Amino acid sequence: MEAITFEKTNITGGFWKQKQDMIRNTTIYSVYNRFSETGRFEAFKFNWKEGMPNKPHIFWDSDVAKWIESVANLTLKKREPDLEKIADGVIDLIVEKQDKNGYFNSYFQHIDPASRFRNRDWHELYCAGHLMEAAVAYYKATGKDKFLKAMCRYADYIERRFKIDCDTAFRTPGHEEIELALVKLYECTGEKRYYELAEYFINERGKTEQDTYNQSDLPVREITEANGHAVRATYLYCAMADIARINGDSELADACRRVFNDIYFKKMYITGGIGSTSAGEAFTIDYDLPNLLAYTETCASFGLAVFAHRMLLIENDRKYAETIEREIYNGFLSGVSLDGDSFFYENPLEVIPRLRNRDKYNGGIHFPLSRRQKVFGCSCCPPNVTRFIPSIADLIYTKSDAENTIFVQQYMQSESEFDLRGKSVRLQQTTNYPYDGKLNIKYYGENAKIAVRIPEWCEKYCETAQNGYAYYDVTDGSEITLDFGMPVYLVESNPKLEANCGKYAVMRGPIVYCMEGVDNGNSLRDIITDASSFTEKADEELGVISLQTTGKRRKPFESGSLYQKAKYEFEDIPVKFIPYYAFANRDECEMLVWFNAKLKLRNRLKAIN
Repeated sequence: MEAITFEKTNITGGFWKQKQDMIRNTTIYSVYNRFSETGRFEAFKFNWKEGMPNKPHIFWDSDVAKWIESVANLTLKKREPDLEKIADGVIDLIVEKQDKNGYFNSYFQHIDPASRFRNRDWHELYCAGHLMEAAVAYYKATGKDKFLKAMCRYADYIERRFKIDCDTAFRTPGHEEIELALVKLYECTGEKRYYELAEYFINERGKTEQDTYNQSDLPVREITEANGHAVRATYLYCAMADIARINGDSELADACRRVFNDIYFKKMYITGGIGSTSAGEAFTIDYDLPNLLAYTETCASFGLAVFAHRMLLIENDRKYAETIEREIYNGFLSGVSLDGDSFFYENPLEVIPRLRNRDKYNGGIHFPLSRRQKVFGCSCCPPNVTRFIPSIADLIYTKSDAENTIFVQQYMQSESEFDLRGKSVRLQQTTNYPYDGKLNIKYYGENAKIAVRIPEWCEKYCETAQNGYAYYDVTDGSEITLDFGMPVYLVESNPKLEANCGKYAVMRGPIVYCMEGVDNGNSLRDIITDASSFTEKADEELGVISLQTTGKRRKPFESGSLYQKAKYEFEDIPVKFIPYYAFANRDECEMLVWFNAKLKLRNRLKAIN
């Protein structure tokens, strides 16, 4: 299976065009301004001295690298001279300050040179990986090779120190990332040594350095479950999947399947969020998915989406595409505000703002923020947003030349042109997804097959689908029209997820919905929702489709009482739900995904005479 990269596809309208325009016009500048204010760009000048503000940090290079990659992804579609000028200025500094041996790191060259390659968990190779990814993207977008050549020199130096001389204090990265970056560097340059270095880091992992937190407790081919820091884990799994795809390593592919299934069936929120605890930003035990304390870092959602995409290239299984869809419309998208100017690092599934005041009493139970921020001390998530959304078309199609088949994995209004069996084909996809489920695909090219993923929640095409895909024979000028509908439906969770027992969530197509206090008043847990029917309504304030129904709330409690004898007195109230990704864009308030519901049983028991 082969990916159809975003270089070959243009988003032409609809939901994702609006998000891409937001990144281009607002978010990329917002992130740049915040990174400038906090000293991240200035650090590349190597001019910081004691007593000055904004002391450079061990991971700042990665923040700036991802911003440059974001500029590249935008520039690939439309040149942005102002942004390109900024990126070129940083690249010039990198080349100027790079050691003659190829090493570059603004912290370890300028602040703490004695610690170079001495501390496994200090993000040196993580930063190197992001710089390499940025260099590849910038070369593809602009044709300028200065940055790419500099990062090739750096990769050569890392190869010598870690693989040839073996004179570093650690053998594999504490924070995985460079492995997948080296694969990209190999695919861009054709230099096989970079792939072999990525493979070396993968094969050495878990042999001598034992640590569950950074996925070093076992050799990678023995992994059976997702453990440790969620972002590190998904970046590792991405590289494992890349290498398994390239060299046909069945053991490595099996390990990827095991770990993906562990996440998919036991450790993933309904939003796609992963990494449920703030303690180490990590996976925990099976089915431990608390809503109020959910950590679910935006970067982890990004990591799972790109891991799932890589798994699609190993085998075409609908669950991978479904996971991508769950992430991009929910757990990842909630990480950026509707205006594109502020961000969530964490993405909880329930918010009670007043509980954050417990910290001074309880010894430090961590409650996620209830308002998005413009920048964080650890600000890895914003530039992941700015680099991912411009390249979102990566996810739309895959192809198999052997099967002469194009697979439609995601639905986005777009135009694509690429080769199938060495001959050019063209696709036009017209859709207003996820607002409605109508899809039209026009095909231009020689005879082939198109396999369209049928969403799990769509029952209309189930009888004709094969393993979740509807197959069509197409010739030049063929047109495929489908209508998945956009049903509103309730979701329940496995009873092993104790936090959700007796509760329900509501979705419309791929989008998870939530209640907010600004619409429904506080004490959202006290509302019993009539979930038998929902009315859809355009919300002009948020620019989304809301769901409205009715419910009941207990009448006001007696003043001053903590408890009282139950009165069974309720008042009827309207209840409003909005897309989860749109929460926290108005006043600070409560939020709830899993709610109490009054249901009408579909199958009534026969009366017992």
